[in-house]
Amino acid sequence: MKTLKIILIIIGVLVVLILGIYACNSGFKKVEIRIEKQGGEVMVYETVTGDYMQTPDVADKIYHALLDNENIATTKGIGIFYDDPSKVAKENRRSEVGCIVNEADNATIAMLSEKYLVKILPEQEYIVTEFPMKGFMTIMIGMAKVYPALDKFSKQHGYCESPITEIYDNVNKKTTYRQEIVK
Repeated sequence: MKTLKIILIIIGVLVVLILGIYACNSGFKKVEIRIEKQGGEVMVYETVTGDYMQTPDVADKIYHALLDNENIATTKGIGIFYDDPSKVAKENRRSEVGCIVNEADNATIAMLSEKYLVKILPEQEYIVTEFPMKGFMTIMIGMAKVYPALDKFSKQHGYCESPITEIYDNVNKKTTYRQEIVK
């Protein structure tokens, strides 16, 4: 009987600990989706084929290239994900990953275009939501909560599947998820 009591206490402590970690990483945060006009960002990026888990390494590579070679400090990483991981094999997934260059004028864009892939994201209406970014755990929890919510919202409103953009805002500690509206 004493052993059972100890086991139950240990299980109870573990459950409370897991729930606490989940709560601290915004696990109970409600995903609120809206339609909003966004875009216009200047994106310096690389095209990537393969596992989406490469995203942090590629974004870091672009960040350091911009900082070390161009003396441009960026505060936002970005990934545009074209394929649904539940439908496309890991090695065939397509994405564009890099950084957003703030306050880029035409001369800066032209200079960057000589060395990097650069594009200006279209300014238009998007399906948008945000999730806190406190570290790897919140990014994973955010994806687990946000992607199904975006899918449900799209289906309810008659929108087709389309690429999803994740903008990692290191200053405001949030990830913005943005999906193109396609009828």
